[in-house]
Amino acid sequence: MQLRQHIDQGMLVRPLVAAASAVFAGSAWAVGDMPGGPAIKQINLTEGVTRIAAEQWWIHNFLMVVCLIIFIAVFGVMFYSIWAHRKSRGAKPADFHESTLVEIAWTVVPFLIVIGLAIPATRMVIEQKDTSQADLTIKATGYQWKWGYEYLKGDGAGVSFLSTLSTTAEQMDGRAPRTETYLMEVDQPLVVPVGQKVRMVLTANDVIHAWMVPAFGVKQDAIPGFVRDTWFRAEKVGVFRGQCAELCGKNHAYMPIVVEVKSQEDYLKWAAGKKQEMLALADDPTKTWQLADLTDRGQKVYAANCVACHQATGKGVPGAFPALDGSKVVLGKQDDQIALLLNGKQGTAMASFKQLSDVELAAVATYTRNAWGNKAEDNTVQPSDFTAARK
Repeated sequence: MQLRQHIDQGMLVRPLVAAASAVFAGSAWAVGDMPGGPAIKQINLTEGVTRIAAEQWWIHNFLMVVCLIIFIAVFGVMFYSIWAHRKSRGAKPADFHESTLVEIAWTVVPFLIVIGLAIPATRMVIEQKDTSQADLTIKATGYQWKWGYEYLKGDGAGVSFLSTLSTTAEQMDGRAPRTETYLMEVDQPLVVPVGQKVRMVLTANDVIHAWMVPAFGVKQDAIPGFVRDTWFRAEKVGVFRGQCAELCGKNHAYMPIVVEVKSQEDYLKWAAGKKQEMLALADDPTKTWQLADLTDRGQKVYAANCVACHQATGKGVPGAFPALDGSKVVLGKQDDQIALLLNGKQGTAMASFKQLSDVELAAVATYTRNAWGNKAEDNTVQPSDFTAARK
């Protein structure tokens, strides 16, 4: 009887498993190459759109061919020797201790191979480190978990912004359809002109990050307290994607890099428009702001910078990130919250947010003091309070 039940259950379960497998297989096959990003079943380096990436791709393939030739030669001789000189065929081992010719051969040949490979590799490394005579210089600062860009030299100098993951929490939870650039999309991409040498100056605000765009053949660590640099010259217009390539914390996977390469004419238009946009959004930190204006602004700042750790509900992540709903810091003295936002907290994931403007900091502080169930006694923090605290 039990055997019969097991058979009946198996007859019911197997079709369901097969159907589910077909659905998932169909979904997998429906996935296509990501525009400007990784390709399906990609087994080789990205050919890229810069000379650096093209040379990396060439020397990688060249080394693979050299390794294959050495493999065939060494194992071919070994297997032939085992087969042709086996004991069953009456082979007698040679009676000698060493061969000067063999010693010279297996010393000189590997040396020549290494020199032959080192010459083009050294030239490429030197070229990759030559950041002089750049047409455009951009400073990239890694934060947990976003990138800050500041244009220092060239057309667009003075432009600065934060580039944050734009994939929504609903998409991550499966409550909304995912785009073809899922987890590799940002609200504000880095924009550069085609055909110009772009120098990237890299540092970090909290932990070690790494700025990597495979299509450019570029990967450089961003280390707190240090300034590193690299460069690229994109030879094709388009959008190209990368990621932070250093394990930088809980949301390491949510720190993409998107670079949009425009024509020179379109880039100049973008730079001019960005400067006008920054002027329009410029805030006066000396004026007294109303509670409603600060909380409305603060909700947007919180969504862009805080929601990943402390959650939209303010409940945080138990054991990882503290709740702000009912937090003693949020409901306590303003000076303590201001110091925490400006300086972070050593030994925790709470990083400094001094890269934000005084208005943005005052807005998010005011929002958290009034959001959810919070009712702080000093419920309004003014930008001037942060300006004074920075001194």
